[in-house]
Amino acid sequence: LKMKNLSTWLLVMFMIMFWVFRIIVAFTAQYGKDFGGFIAFNFTEEVILLFVAILSFIFVVRRKLIGGILYLGGYGYYFGKYLLFTVLPAYGEGGLSVSMAQNAMVAALGIIIAFCVMFDLLVARARRRTPSDRKTDWFFQNKEFDRKLDERADKNQYRNY
Repeated sequence: LKMKNLSTWLLVMFMIMFWVFRIIVAFTAQYGKDFGGFIAFNFTEEVILLFVAILSFIFVVRRKLIGGILYLGGYGYYFGKYLLFTVLPAYGEGGLSVSMAQNAMVAALGIIIAFCVMFDLLVARARRRTPSDRKTDWFFQNKEFDRKLDERADKNQYRNY
């Protein structure tokens, strides 16, 4: 595993928890029921997205940017489409039902997690390109602090009294 940051571990855990939640929602939608008001917006796309999410988990754990792009693209398309074409028109017409509002929050949460994953991958990529540490660079990258050795430095001339 190449994950070294706590933020990456937490994001992967949130990704997996959200993925399991969406599996439960898709499973209940298959039988024509909803899971506490949560619905699968499009069952076929939901199943495809669940498999794309598995692939993106692997890439995110390996710190590959393609994993973040897949995850953000898939979740942005699926949940963004629901927010734009279902929630916003209903909000403009007079209000949202409780079920629609909670599904909108879940859709927004999915998009937020995807943005955070992409941001974390981009920050880690920038850190890898220019590794610097302010605590040690002042010493190791300054020539004025290098020790000047005299001619006796390599002869070990110590006096024993």
